[in-house]
Amino acid sequence: MNAPDRFELFLLGEGERKVEAKTDTRIPNSTIFTFNKEDHTLGNLLRARLLQSPHVRFAAYKAPHPLIAQFELRVQTDGEVTPKDALVQACRDIVQDLATLSREFTKEWELRKMVSEGQQRE
Repeated sequence: MNAPDRFELFLLGEGERKVEAKTDTRIPNSTIFTFNKEDHTLGNLLRARLLQSPHVRFAAYKAPHPLIAQFELRVQTDGEVTPKDALVQACRDIVQDLATLSREFTKEWELRKMVSEGQQRE
């Protein structure tokens, strides 16, 4: 089969970096970030979060090939922040959102568990 081994989809190779940045010289304040061993899940999440920033003019990603776990994220800003800073802030925001989701889910789960235990005792 032509598909790569499963471990090649998430384990970095020798000397391989998770993220590589390349300044786009054709467009001002633009950088292309290449994410290795990642797929649409992270690409779409980052793109959506970047577009919520008032300083980001453009954010899009593409996966060059469906069998290669890699995507390219292009970010253009208004010049007040660099594309790298915008990406780092988007990552921080996502981590904060996931922490809030985890906390709220756990709280709701514990409340429902207490309610169901109370109903079983009656």
